[in-house]
Amino acid sequence: MKTLRLLALAAAFTATAFADKLAFDPADTVASILKKQTGQKVELHTNSGEKFGGKVEAVGEKSVHLSGLNGQEFYDAVVMIEEISAVIVRTGGK
Repeated sequence: MKTLRLLALAAAFTATAFADKLAFDPADTVASILKKQTGQKVELHTNSGEKFGGKVEAVGEKSVHLSGLNGQEFYDAVVMIEEISAVIVRTGGK
């Protein structure tokens, strides 16, 4: 029982420690989430199923500029915001 309490406490602490790193507002759009992540690494999933991971350099009205693509560090990409189905942000760990 003591172990169960410690696990519950650790889980609650972990959830609390990482929850504030991704500030989400129900009124957020893909563009507003990406703007908050400028300078950070993200992974974008597109409507066609492709994945693009890299650092958000700039966010425009219709596109986002990623640099240092995962697995292709010497390449950049511009992804159309209307084609993005998910934004994945790492919020904890090393």
